[in-house]
Amino acid sequence: MNVDLPDTNVFIAVGGRPFFDALVERFYADVEHDEVLRPMYPEDLSEPIRNTAGFLAQFWGGGTEQYSDERGHPRLRGRHMPFVIGQRERDHWLKHMLSSVAASDAPDHIKARMVEYFEMASTHMVNVEG
Repeated sequence: MNVDLPDTNVFIAVGGRPFFDALVERFYADVEHDEVLRPMYPEDLSEPIRNTAGFLAQFWGGGTEQYSDERGHPRLRGRHMPFVIGQRERDHWLKHMLSSVAASDAPDHIKARMVEYFEMASTHMVNVEG
């Protein structure tokens, strides 16, 4: 399988759900100590970890059983509207996610696709100026 192709199922290429669980665990380990982001999350991070891993696993080709079968359409921007997300929050979030991607064992071309997506998606979540 050539994982350079844009239509490659990343979920399969990286070995399935365990990859996304580990990616998100690393991400939230950083968020847990981030003074900007931590107040946006509940004390117990287990549900955000599960939901984020499921969403990403579905987005990257794992099928609706990863997220939408239980939680419905992702409505990514809508689910984040209750939170004040400015450039600062976006930048902190992106820093931690890119660090998690970099620490993964995904091939470099898969990492590059993920970086591109996370840069775009995190910018799309910004809902306040400043």
